[in-house]
Amino acid sequence: MKKVRITAIRKACYRDLMAKYENPIEHACDVCEGQQWIVVDGEKPHDMCDSAWESMQSFVSELANGGGNFYDGWMKNPHSAMISCNDGFRPVSFYIEAIED
Repeated sequence: MKKVRITAIRKACYRDLMAKYENPIEHACDVCEGQQWIVVDGEKPHDMCDSAWESMQSFVSELANGGGNFYDGWMKNPHSAMISCNDGFRPVSFYIEAIED
């Protein structure tokens, strides 16, 4: 099984949507742009957000098992994907790529 690197590329924040639809919350996302995780044996990194992991888990699994080329050539690197978490107020875009040991 290949290792997979996950890199937080961009973190957006839609304050207008938060003001209109979200109840105030004490704690939101801790992810910082540039933050990285290495996935070993397809297992969720211990400090990764559960919701973000759910959004990318199937792509990580496919890459860890040697697959790729999602959607017939979507990515320049066929052994990668760009996936966003499902937080509509502060989505984070993650670049996921298979790496060699």
